[in-house]
Amino acid sequence: MRRSLSEPVSVPLWQPPLRRMPFDRNSALAAHRLLAEGTAVGGGRVSDFETWLCAFESDPEFDPQLCFVIADTQGAIAVCQCWNSAFIRHLVVHPRGQRQGIAERLLNLAFGAFAARGEGHVDLNVMESNIRARRLYERVGMRYVQRGELDPARAL
Repeated sequence: MRRSLSEPVSVPLWQPPLRRMPFDRNSALAAHRLLAEGTAVGGGRVSDFETWLCAFESDPEFDPQLCFVIADTQGAIAVCQCWNSAFIRHLVVHPRGQRQGIAERLLNLAFGAFAARGEGHVDLNVMESNIRARRLYERVGMRYVQRGELDPARAL
């Protein structure tokens, strides 16, 4: 799916107790744990923590500034991991934060970051069977551009 960045992007507001966490080693561990839980339920894979974290230092597609972590009073509640190529790799919201608009605001945060970098659009892949996710992406202005098989070997 694709979201054109020529359309306006809403600036997300995080009301307490929600707050954006800087991406560092502490928030990385919480983000990884949340991604592992989310992909176990929603499909896909996340490599072990050290491999995943190392990718931010060695893979040109990864940028810590494009890993958005949202926390509440209990810790990380949502994470959106993006690639430099204007691609959303993972988006996970903990069950305690679902149906509160967190995913929509997190997507808008990613869209704004890519718009600020001068990108024309943002892409992501979604499984056809994941109706909830598809509806979310449609609500934030994403449109279908291509159907195809996903590469299950890509673990990060």
